[in-house]
Amino acid sequence: MSAPAHPDLVRRVTAIRQGRARRRGRLQFGLLALLVTGVALTLSLGQSWTPPGEVLRVLAGQDVPGAAFVVHELRLPRAVLSILVGASFGLGGATFQSMLRNPLASPDIIGISSGASAAAVFAIVVLGWSGLAVSVFAVTAGLGIAMTIYLLSWRDGVAGARLILIGIGISAMLESFIAYVLSIAPAWTLQEALRWLTGSVSGATLEQARPVLISLVLFGGLLLSRWRDLETMRLGDDAAAALGVALGRTRALVVIAAVGMIAVATAVSGPIAFVAFLSGPIAIRVVGPERSPLIPAALTGALLVLFADYAGQFLLSTRYPVGIVTGALGAPYLLYLIVRTNRTGGRT
Repeated sequence: MSAPAHPDLVRRVTAIRQGRARRRGRLQFGLLALLVTGVALTLSLGQSWTPPGEVLRVLAGQDVPGAAFVVHELRLPRAVLSILVGASFGLGGATFQSMLRNPLASPDIIGISSGASAAAVFAIVVLGWSGLAVSVFAVTAGLGIAMTIYLLSWRDGVAGARLILIGIGISAMLESFIAYVLSIAPAWTLQEALRWLTGSVSGATLEQARPVLISLVLFGGLLLSRWRDLETMRLGDDAAAALGVALGRTRALVVIAAVGMIAVATAVSGPIAFVAFLSGPIAIRVVGPERSPLIPAALTGALLVLFADYAGQFLLSTRYPVGIVTGALGAPYLLYLIVRTNRTGGRT
């Protein structure tokens, strides 16, 4: 029979845990405060300066001459869509990375975003579709590609490394298909397809943001309700099964929810490069690895898209879509991570 724990030791461990929880709470609040600050900046400062008082009056529904159109029709929809798609990519990417215990297990690395992109380009160039039809087709294809990758990687369970390798292979085939479709595209559809592939929130409307909000609430809520199971799965399949996690059912629900959320965001904004890949690792660096990274990753993804879009509009010599800016940030980190993984024998 084991001896009871010493009261001082119990109090010390409890104090350490409470201190970490308070620190994590403060850091998450800091991310949220930074996001609010970013929204205030994007609504007030662009090609022209709009005083915060006028911004608040516009948000309250008043018709402020000169400011109502700029804030309500141009800046606000762009900021809202940036936050929603960024949170969707961040939350979905962190979900895959947690479930598969590998920072390379990101939807834009393992082919899910490529599936939605290939479908959208095919719909635009070959079928001549536009608008909602392209979005629905892209969402459906993203789900289909995800299920294909999942089934191909199944062998008495899904191993993270096997799923990643199969996903990278399928992604390469899809990228080749995209290149072929673009090579035969007529001039009048090529520009639209390229704009979609780049990833952009230009021309955003609040109507476009509505389906992203709905998917984030529904699918994101489902993912957050499973955070304990995802945390347990980070210990390994054997440990998770021993602790009562239904691995097959949990993985299926998580994959469907994460892919559905990412596919909807991709259908609206295009595949904004590396946001899903970067958000989880950055969030873990900021708030620590002790607890679930899902909420911090969603906040980080929203910040990445919001600030990258602002930088692409106003802080560089030429205007660039947000996907180009995030791609420039994410590509060096991907190379670093691959080199680091190779040097440590697969341990990240």
